[in-house]
Amino acid sequence: ESDTASEVSFQFGRHKKTPSTGSHSSDMASVSSVSGSVLSVYSGDFGSVDAQGTVEFALDYDEKNREFQVHVSQCKDLAVVDEKKGRSDPYVKTYLLPDKARMGKRKTSVKKRTVNPVYNEVLRYKIEKMVLLIQKLNLSVWHNDPLGRNSFLGEIEIDLASWDWSNRKLNWYPLKPRSLSAVNGADHRGVMSLSIKYVPPGSLGKWPKNPPSGEVHIWVKDVKDLLQLRPSGVDSFVKCYVLPDTSKKSYQKTRVIKRDTNPVFNHTIVYDGFHTEDLKDACVELTVWDHEKLTNHFLGGIRLGLGTGLSYGISVDWMDSTQEEVAFWQEMMLAANEWIEGLLPLRSL
Repeated sequence: ESDTASEVSFQFGRHKKTPSTGSHSSDMASVSSVSGSVLSVYSGDFGSVDAQGTVEFALDYDEKNREFQVHVSQCKDLAVVDEKKGRSDPYVKTYLLPDKARMGKRKTSVKKRTVNPVYNEVLRYKIEKMVLLIQKLNLSVWHNDPLGRNSFLGEIEIDLASWDWSNRKLNWYPLKPRSLSAVNGADHRGVMSLSIKYVPPGSLGKWPKNPPSGEVHIWVKDVKDLLQLRPSGVDSFVKCYVLPDTSKKSYQKTRVIKRDTNPVFNHTIVYDGFHTEDLKDACVELTVWDHEKLTNHFLGGIRLGLGTGLSYGISVDWMDSTQEEVAFWQEMMLAANEWIEGLLPLRSL
């Protein structure tokens, strides 16, 4: 069962100083409409495939060109995403952690209708060897979907400080379930799988102007490894606000998934009323809660924004995005009309 999408309209605006009191007020108007089932195209569960199979690759550092090279050879026995059609369209993606923003991601081509793709491609990073040695390589395999409903197929993480650089041979490695090194074991609250997209004003058609204002689409897919508060599991749901608006009309939530520490929400929220410059000052806050009759318990959350500490020139404590959250938001800002998928660790906000 999939959840319906929700659409919320905003009018973002600059904060103005009122002369009489010197205090700040926002001319950001309230939501003008909330409607259900706007985007039924997003229905279907594409996030819960178990990782399986292996990947063959080799690592090398080219001293002359100061270049880190990941030679992605092939994968074998990947999970099948579309059971009806018996197909997966896999590609390989790499990041250098912890600073995904600075080095960016690299991707191979997509291989259609195969669980045994052959790539023979080299993914390259211009980076000094000393800097490389304090990074981890995150290599993950994904199923590519034309509507952006990409599914995670498995990953491997390698600590480059302890890598044997004399080993330039292709080797096979088992693909593992998602587990970000950024998740601190002491404060492990789970990992959220989501996709986001920015649709600029007028980018979908010139006449009539479509959409009339910019839209941010947030597709909450699933969460893995939530804290188990009771023997029966956890009854979880996700809340969403677009800060600085904390009014009821900014508030959206998913349905409650009962007795499951790995809930699949598959819920899309669309906020419109954005101008492109608002993306620098707004922050999408997603929080996961355990639902109980008397009170809901906070389980963890993420904040997507630029993490500058400022919103419309005002110092705010919620502009505190982590490096990974900032990188995710920046990638969305740079790739208009494109779904950006991510796996982000939940944290205490």
